[in-house]
Amino acid sequence: MKKHQIILACTVVFILLFYNQNPGVNIGIFGVILTLLVSYFFQEKFVDRSHLVLVVTSILSCFAFAWYGDAASFFALALSVLFLQFKTQDTELKIVQIFPLVFLNGFTSIGRIFIFSQWLPERKIHNDFAKKLVAFVIIPIVFLGLFFIVYSFGSDHFSSLFTDYELDINLPQLIAMCILGFYISFSFWNYWVPDACYEFNPKLNNEFTNISEVKSQSTFSFLDLDFERKSGVITLAMLNILLLIFIGTYNYEQFFEAADKANLSADIHERVNAVIFSILMAVGVILFYFKGGFNFDEEATSLKKLAKIWIILNAVLIVSAIIKNSEYVSSFGLTYKRLGVYAFLILAIIGLVYTFLKITKQKTNAYLVNQMVWYFYGTILVCSLVNWGNLITNYNISVNKGVEPVFLSELNFNDDARRDYFNKNNLYGKDSEAVREELISNYQNENFLSKALYYEFLDHKSK
Repeated sequence: MKKHQIILACTVVFILLFYNQNPGVNIGIFGVILTLLVSYFFQEKFVDRSHLVLVVTSILSCFAFAWYGDAASFFALALSVLFLQFKTQDTELKIVQIFPLVFLNGFTSIGRIFIFSQWLPERKIHNDFAKKLVAFVIIPIVFLGLFFIVYSFGSDHFSSLFTDYELDINLPQLIAMCILGFYISFSFWNYWVPDACYEFNPKLNNEFTNISEVKSQSTFSFLDLDFERKSGVITLAMLNILLLIFIGTYNYEQFFEAADKANLSADIHERVNAVIFSILMAVGVILFYFKGGFNFDEEATSLKKLAKIWIILNAVLIVSAIIKNSEYVSSFGLTYKRLGVYAFLILAIIGLVYTFLKITKQKTNAYLVNQMVWYFYGTILVCSLVNWGNLITNYNISVNKGVEPVFLSELNFNDDARRDYFNKNNLYGKDSEAVREELISNYQNENFLSKALYYEFLDHKSK
């Protein structure tokens, strides 16, 4: 199929799926269709395993949205399908460039739609075709329309044959779906990559290409490499000492100092936030000193050792935070925030591992960014596939922690476990439970395309 044919076909599919419907299963179906079309029409570009992995993750995320219909599964679906299309069409560009390109095309597609030469094929209209169009179509339609108007004024019964019908069509919504469907299809199949992206792409490579030039580069024009190297050694040595002191005080406050239970939750989150910002700043320091020449400087041995010690100490800080968060969970149960803390800390450890590898393997700063984009995507994918609300509910009930009725009623997708627990213990989640049950009822009464399939497997009424 030609590009314009795919765009129009996807527009028609979008209209059929979304006209007079709410977001639900239809988004999952549309995502599956886009995935299959990319896989079929561009199968010759599937040159490595990552393409097949993205096809699988795209299908999984589509089913996840059809099942849950929540924000996490939507973002997983969108990223999966966009990553697949981008990696298939522009294999040489780094995946991190998709984020500015999605934003850029969101605006430029509105104008590029009218640049017909970009997406419509050029065709020469022969004289015979033009004659047939005018003689057999346009002229008969014009005369038919004129005489229809005249005859309608002369006979009410004749007019009623054609006018006494009312089509059950929501015209404004149909027009909106046509416009939105065409806009999404056009942006997906005919997205624009500026030349600047191709020019900038070499700067995102994982390897240095001009090592001899990089070796002689200094960060500041007023400092030569020797002074800059010594400055880095002094800075990292002082930061390591400071971090050792912070780890000592942090762990004392965490594990030995008596805590005020009223402020325990706020204190834990403040300390975890301090750890996360510390890790981000630590990685920033490493990237600052090892962005170029010091990766290959034979005299920068001390600087590299201090940087590795700095990374290891930050890893110790993360482990302390994980232990304290685990202690907090064992005392008060799981919540979304506490699971989020685990996710952020695990990503921080992965970031430190790749920072360590960046130094030892002499990689560019872009190497770290390129790797972390995939882990960020993987985190969203896992969030979309796992029923965290049900996991939290079952864990808290098993340890009898964090089982307040209102709290359990505010969790998502835990309804079987919540209802069973409330029935056994004669509990009621007040307004939160009423809102949740109303949401379940609304989803169960939707048309199929507007449903989230999870709710179809629940009882229609709480017992």
